Amino acid sequence: MADRLRILLVDDHDVVRAGMRAILDHSFDIVGEADNVDSAIELTRERNPQLVVLDVKLPGGGGASVIDAIRPHQPDVRFMALTVSTSREDVARLMEAGVDGYITKTTLGADLPDLIHQTYAGARPVSPDVAGYLLDIDEDIVAESSISRLTPREREVVNLIARGYTYRETASRMGIRVKTLENHMAHIFDKLSVASRHELTALAYEEGYVRPDDH
Repeated sequence: MADRLRILLVDDHDVVRAGMRAILDHSFDIVGEADNVDSAIELTRERNPQLVVLDVKLPGGGGASVIDAIRPHQPDVRFMALTVSTSREDVARLMEAGVDGYITKTTLGADLPDLIHQTYAGARPVSPDVAGYLLDIDEDIVAESSISRLTPREREVVNLIARGYTYRETASRMGIRVKTLENHMAHIFDKLSVASRHELTALAYEEGYVRPDDH
């Protein structure tokens, strides 16, 4: 029998987490529960779930803050938003953070296990009541500077790499391991749709993020 998917439940309402656990406990290995941003980040780092089911509105900064904190260090973790919010602003913020699925709580509980498996498989399921925003959101994202949408830590990586520093030199300057830097780079490549450090450097110069006279 295949190993069950390890998931973490994040919602600030006890009754909601209890309901999710009742629905999901038979199909998944629930490795923990959290009710705010800090505890969600701590448990994700500590217990390394394969997928995190999280609300958009959370004490301490919201669900997107959890994704921003975890992705650079644990890029393989998937995130599925499960929320009552259908606001365009919330959908856009989560999509920009790189959420892997956006499901509203009007969804039938019986559908949740399949939606979680879809999210983990990379299908990026989105509830019909917010799907209409996606085209406009994608167009807005393209219109922005690509690099400006990276996290501050990721922009620091881009700045050093584009200025010609090697992975080892960049990691040393940032006080991180080379493996951690490689994880940062993998996520940056994915966000910016580039395939090499040379393409990344070209984009950084093209957008004026790094100038020829930068040292």
